[in-house]
Amino acid sequence: MISAGSLSEAADANALLRVGVAEHDITPPVGFPMAGYYYERLAEGTINPLKAKAVVFREGDTAAALVVCDLIGVSTDLSMEVRKLASAHTGIPASNIVIAATHSHTAPDYMKELCLYLSKEKQEPLREKYMETLIQGPVSAIVNADANAKPASLASGVATQATPVSFNRRSVMRDGSVQTWQSESNPNRLRAAGPIDPQIGLLAIRDASDGTTRGILSNFALHCDTVGGMKWSADYPFFIERTLREALGSDIISIFGNGCCGDINHSNPASSERNKSDFIGNSLGDSIRDQLAGLTAIEQTHLAVKSEVLQLPLEEATAEQVNRSIQTLELIQNGSKVDFLTHVMAYKKLILDQFRHQQPTAKSAAYLTWGRSLSLAGIGETLPVDVTVITIGDALAIVTLPGEVFVDLGLAIKQASPFRTTIVVELANVVETIYIPHRAAYAGGSYEVTNSTVMPGSGEMLVESAVRLLRQAASENEKVAATQAASIDKP
Repeated sequence: MISAGSLSEAADANALLRVGVAEHDITPPVGFPMAGYYYERLAEGTINPLKAKAVVFREGDTAAALVVCDLIGVSTDLSMEVRKLASAHTGIPASNIVIAATHSHTAPDYMKELCLYLSKEKQEPLREKYMETLIQGPVSAIVNADANAKPASLASGVATQATPVSFNRRSVMRDGSVQTWQSESNPNRLRAAGPIDPQIGLLAIRDASDGTTRGILSNFALHCDTVGGMKWSADYPFFIERTLREALGSDIISIFGNGCCGDINHSNPASSERNKSDFIGNSLGDSIRDQLAGLTAIEQTHLAVKSEVLQLPLEEATAEQVNRSIQTLELIQNGSKVDFLTHVMAYKKLILDQFRHQQPTAKSAAYLTWGRSLSLAGIGETLPVDVTVITIGDALAIVTLPGEVFVDLGLAIKQASPFRTTIVVELANVVETIYIPHRAAYAGGSYEVTNSTVMPGSGEMLVESAVRLLRQAASENEKVAATQAASIDKP
């Protein structure tokens, strides 16, 4: 017979926070299209592997999963498929599962192939087979992380990145305009148009029994576009992983979630030389390693998960705009040179055309690879996006946002957060917003504004939602802590 004490102990054990980590290789084959630019380029090899890396949190009936993939972005089609399958395997609600991207530009351009795969249309066998890997990789990482979830000792905090590796890439010019990618040598440049975020958000996951570090979740705001070329690479997060494994053991899972870096890159406007991926990753890795000892243990571990679906207003795509865009793209296909921002605008308008209209003006299959979508076809005037908040006690909040978000918006969330450490991860679940600037940036214009599918104010909607969810989670945790304290005080 099981005693009442044994039942109580079992219930207490089930209520403990358990954490699991795992990774799965998602490197595409040679010959698969590479992402990052506006023309097809086929991979010729691998510099370092691409991975899907997951962390799962479980406490009683509450569970959440975050999987970060070495991809340029996570399409709505991909996130819906991964969340559905991972939920079926683990029982974690799909709304509590987040799939994010590091934003590596030396990763696959897969959206066209995924559309064909999900609609069961024929395509090249090599490309079709990789779609299975692309879907099952993140699913397997989540399932394996869930399977190895166990009591963990957690510590969180921030490290400061002292060596300059990130720079605001937008500049205020003498004529009042804002331009991207300007050097200080340009006499018309006045100053950077915005700040950077020098903090590295950190969560250390250690085995509760022996203190062995099992995983490190790190977060820093910097574009992953430092490699180039025709070979697969995870960019600078690979070197963060390598540095941490050299210091903490080869089995550690290093999960890097990119911060709000829509206007942040690695090019110092005061220098003609760009920082390389190894320099950036090693420097960030050194900062993390050297400041791990300063993290604060998380004592109260109540797990809360809050999410909200927002409807972000999409830009218009009139028949006239779309037809003009088709003419531009046909000129490019025929070898003509076109202004870069004109090219970007034309491509974006065709993406918007398929989203906004049940019967699009253009046959997007003839022009689009990146930006193709089954689930968003004909969605209408607004784009549904997720904002999710995962919190642990009063110590840690992980906020996930769609798209490439401007740094000011991430800083606003951190400033308003009631949690000791707040990690803001962009490019989660939905990439089709492309860039998400703040209102003032829309007035300034330039590349990021040209390459945004959503209307001014969308970024502020994300901030308001995130802060609202953070406050809800903080209120819930305060009630739980009060209840626990009252039960301890009872004789």
